[in-house]
Amino acid sequence: MADLHLHLLIHGRVQGVGYRAFLQAEAEKRRLSGWSRNLRSGEVEAVVAGPAEAVEALIAACRKGPLGSRVDGIVRSEVAAPAPTGPFRIVREAG
Repeated sequence: MADLHLHLLIHGRVQGVGYRAFLQAEAEKRRLSGWSRNLRSGEVEAVVAGPAEAVEALIAACRKGPLGSRVDGIVRSEVAAPAPTGPFRIVREAG
């Protein structure tokens, strides 16, 4: 199966509940690259890259999220720019 490079916008109660740390742990477990950050809109934004099966498994985990979160939806789109490499990380909040 080919690699996927996706941009994700995760909607719901996903800030203040450990969602980014959960996302990082799930990505590391699957050896995926990328990053996540909070948006001022209340969403979590992420870019993730790796084997398609692992990326899809991460998205399935993201739909459940950590205890205390509520995921109302995930908007995904393919990214044409070079895929991130190295470990998954949490970056600063975006404006």
